[in-house]
Amino acid sequence: MSNTLRASRTASSWISTPLSRCSFPSCPLSDNGGGGGGGGSPDIAVVAEKGQVACRDYPHSRHLCLKFPFETTPHESYCELCYCYVCDSSAPCGLWKLSHCHAAAHISDWKCKRMMKQQATVKK
Repeated sequence: MSNTLRASRTASSWISTPLSRCSFPSCPLSDNGGGGGGGGSPDIAVVAEKGQVACRDYPHSRHLCLKFPFETTPHESYCELCYCYVCDSSAPCGLWKLSHCHAAAHISDWKCKRMMKQQATVKK
């Protein structure tokens, strides 16, 4: 299969070959807007989006935040929709800067702390 995405016009919608079936060479993604002289690929550019993005437009645990990526920004940072993974409350919680800003679902110790917090809440 060719490295180009084949598309055909049918009525008022585009039908295209699924990207999972296409073979693309390794190409880096960038935020520089494609072929605008910034060194990005002139072949692919995102010009619009439709609908909501869950980890950006709805409440989300801090480690899933798209505005402040967990791996590349200080964990103390949070957006207006972030919540504490342990407390299930809006960020920042009372223990945010002390430790809870570092909580993430992929870390088993934090999973245990979250479960203990939920069980303590249910017993009250």
